[in-house]
Amino acid sequence: MQKLFSFSFWNGIARIILRNREILLSLIILATIGLATQWGNMRFTHSEANLLPDNHPVNQEYRRFLDKFGEEGNLIILGIKNSDLQTYEDFNAWNQLADSIEKYDEVELVLSTSNLPVLKKSEDASKFIIEQLSKDPLKSKEELTAYKKELFGELPFYRNLIFSEKDSVLRTAIYIKKDIVNSSIRKEFVLDKFNPLIEDYKTNHGLSELRVSGMPYIRTLNSQNIVDEISMFLLAALLITSAIFFFFFRSWRATFISIVTVIIGVMWAFGFLGLLNYEITVLTALIPPLIIVIGIPNCIFLINKYQQEIKEHGNQAKSLQRVITKVGNATLMTNLTTASGFATFIFTDSTLLSEFGIVASICIVSIFLLSLMIIPIIYSYLPVPKDRHLEHLRKRWIGTFVDWTERMVKENRIAIYITSLIVLVISIIGMYQIRVSGSLIEDMPKSMQFYKDIKFFEKSFDGIMPLEIVVNTKSKKGVSKAKTLKKLDEIETHIIETPELSRPMSIVSIVKYTKQAFYGGDPEFYDLPTTYERVGISTLLDDSGGDAMLMKSYVDSTGQYARITTFMKDMGTDRMERVEEDLRDEIAKVFPEDKYEVLLTGKALVFQKGTNYLINNLVISLTLAIILIALFMAWMFKSVRMILVSLVPNILPLIITAGLMGYLGVPIKPSTILVFSIAFGISVDDTIHFLAKYRQELIANKWRVKKSVYAALRETGVSMFYTSIVLFFGFSTFTISSFGGTVALGALVSATLLFAMLSNLLLLPSMLLSLERSIANERTFKKLPIPIIHKDGDEEQE
Repeated sequence: MQKLFSFSFWNGIARIILRNREILLSLIILATIGLATQWGNMRFTHSEANLLPDNHPVNQEYRRFLDKFGEEGNLIILGIKNSDLQTYEDFNAWNQLADSIEKYDEVELVLSTSNLPVLKKSEDASKFIIEQLSKDPLKSKEELTAYKKELFGELPFYRNLIFSEKDSVLRTAIYIKKDIVNSSIRKEFVLDKFNPLIEDYKTNHGLSELRVSGMPYIRTLNSQNIVDEISMFLLAALLITSAIFFFFFRSWRATFISIVTVIIGVMWAFGFLGLLNYEITVLTALIPPLIIVIGIPNCIFLINKYQQEIKEHGNQAKSLQRVITKVGNATLMTNLTTASGFATFIFTDSTLLSEFGIVASICIVSIFLLSLMIIPIIYSYLPVPKDRHLEHLRKRWIGTFVDWTERMVKENRIAIYITSLIVLVISIIGMYQIRVSGSLIEDMPKSMQFYKDIKFFEKSFDGIMPLEIVVNTKSKKGVSKAKTLKKLDEIETHIIETPELSRPMSIVSIVKYTKQAFYGGDPEFYDLPTTYERVGISTLLDDSGGDAMLMKSYVDSTGQYARITTFMKDMGTDRMERVEEDLRDEIAKVFPEDKYEVLLTGKALVFQKGTNYLINNLVISLTLAIILIALFMAWMFKSVRMILVSLVPNILPLIITAGLMGYLGVPIKPSTILVFSIAFGISVDDTIHFLAKYRQELIANKWRVKKSVYAALRETGVSMFYTSIVLFFGFSTFTISSFGGTVALGALVSATLLFAMLSNLLLLPSMLLSLERSIANERTFKKLPIPIIHKDGDEEQE
């Protein structure tokens, strides 16, 4: 391995690249065209992010529920305050909207005030029949008053289902067909048919305060936001990184070459997504702008080195040769470590994170190869840079910054150690204040109307995120037994008493409604029937031919399984876990395990469990990244002490960031979990560049540590500053996102990389100087190749 990445190896690579320029450029063009043909295979996700492995018990339970009752998230809801429907014309417009929606082929059922079924006894009292509460449009204010009086006062079955008990908000329930819920048809229906209709009614029918929500609707608009933000991120990342690049280099030519390189990298990224047939999710959508942010530093190191060589001796051929020979190895190592940070997500067993890790790591290696080939090849066709192109190498303010770091390391090492220790202690205290968030909606755009509508329905109906309970009675028609209904009612009572859960719906509500109908619609009798009453009700039901059985989806065809559906408020993970624990305790008390099997599932619960799963695997993922990078360091330096010295300046920024999260109230969630592995993989790049140069200087200066440290600091300080600033502002572009998780990811990674730059420029050289006797001697580096210094200043290694 040592020989593989030796000086002679990279010298051979340089010759291959520069002697086969036309062939390599042709291969890059053909590869780009080939990957572009895969863009047509790209598709955007139509379902929520599933953070759990496919074989996880929670996922298996959720699939069992879907197999039994079908897709749960097929409900779109409309809502409007009762006070906004003061006239019968307004009320008729509200009903007409529901009737218009029901005509769409994508809609399975609409339950609204326009077609509200009411259970009654027939005139001869021989059976139950279903009639509509109002068959025709209302014609007067008196009819509207009578309608509302009956709905709000005499139909408890529809309480918190069609109207809110808190504030009398009216709701229309739209059940779209289950087979289109997770398909592009749902998206087309919502964006092309449903939304235009809603906007038309808002504008033309006096329903300006109409609210819309429900999981299919939220998912569609959320996914569309992801699509819209991809181009925004790409443009922002390209503009900001290019502007910073030009500010540093003051060369349109160098800026243009870098832009071309990263744009090709972005084209490859989209091609890999299509080739692997991966969906574009909220994570994979970040990969193209990430390639720009990570690719530009590659260009900085290569172009900066080329211009330094030109400034030194003016020989273009020698300069291009040395760019590949001297920078290639270190740049490869930095890109491998960055790719390793992303690749650790592959081992989480989460499909979402695994796909993100695979594509990101492939793209990072690809952008390295593209940079290594494109930049020297293009410069080989261009004239030698003029003095004005090299002016940035003599910038006094950059020299002032490097001089300051050198002075701090020389004169204030104790202060650096004390400051690092104080910051470490403060950060550790902050880490203990971090909270965990498993909310489905926390990262959604707060400024978007659909998020405001979520909070509107949450306030009126106590939540919109479904939570499902399935009870297996272990016998056919076991659900209809009196003791089973009584037990189901006990669970419903517990749910109603839990503030974070909405009023549940199940077969219990239907049975209570039949008793009310049995007693002529008197709401006082909305309750479970006695044994005697059950006999009379059963007779009427049998003669009804089953038409009175509303909402059959709450009992399976065999009568063995019962389903209770409730909805959860958005809450913190800690509170959600307590609610779940209390609910499970109540279920265990009411339904003995030896007689019943009870399943607790739902999208909100699956997402919360997925968050906990990722947190539990965060340590594993980060540990893997540290181990991989430690192995790279071991290969480079053959010294355990050097591994520790190189890791400390990069672990400290992670702890600082974690502390900031605690103090600023930024929770651990799926988006912020990514920060640590990504930032560690990128921040260690500066360490590798510094130590690679330090190793060269150490051998050349016959193990004189001080001279080698200061030489490495002066040589790499400028490039480290350039790349860190580009990365800082590059990742900061994610803060313009409307998604809270993307904003947090960008801000936290940016902050971590800034801390890492200071740590690598101050703490790392200080440690090398303090530990010089134990880590830097000829014995430590006895296995490293020995350089031969030629008269012209070139280096070669034996």
